[in-house]
Amino acid sequence: MRDILEPDVSRRGILLGGAGTAALAAMPAGAQEAQASATPAVAATTLPVSFQVNGREMSLQLDTRTTLLDALREHLDLNGAKKGCDHGQCGACTVIVNGQRINACLSLAVMHQGDEVVTIEGLGSPEDLHPMQAAFVKHDGYQCGYCTPGQICSAVAVLQEMRDGVPSHVQDDIAGRPPMTTDEMRERMSGNICRCGAYSNIAEAMADVAGVRA
Repeated sequence: MRDILEPDVSRRGILLGGAGTAALAAMPAGAQEAQASATPAVAATTLPVSFQVNGREMSLQLDTRTTLLDALREHLDLNGAKKGCDHGQCGACTVIVNGQRINACLSLAVMHQGDEVVTIEGLGSPEDLHPMQAAFVKHDGYQCGYCTPGQICSAVAVLQEMRDGVPSHVQDDIAGRPPMTTDEMRERMSGNICRCGAYSNIAEAMADVAGVRA
């Protein structure tokens, strides 16, 4: 009786498989391309998507695999949100959707039909800065600036979360109101990475807007 842990592969099968691989490798490039082109390509599926971006109604026809980040950057020319890790780990792509911060690189654009999206471009302008933008300038909360749009969007959403009483993982009493402290702000901002290390300045900027001591 064959041992159930013994692979069901014969020496003949291995040799045949190896011969097939060698034959494919020896095939001329043109023949390989012809072989590949003979395989039918899967047609992309597109859907209409309409949402409000920075107060303006936007309608797009998008491949269903398009992320919100790519829709903003590649289709609407809103390049403030950056593509950093593209895995939701650095926070450079943070935008505000329906009042909550999200990693735009992890969210498909078609999921946001009818949503309200705010990017760094929608928070303020050079002539009329948002208070958080002005605080970042005042406290030098940026260096290279690459992560700054995501940092600012996240900081704005964090203060609103705290004012609304949304608890965090580090609160002693999750049923109570979050303490308006820099330690609490730092914990909530931990998903936004600054490779330049401007964290202290960012905390000072947030404390300034919140009206507390850094």
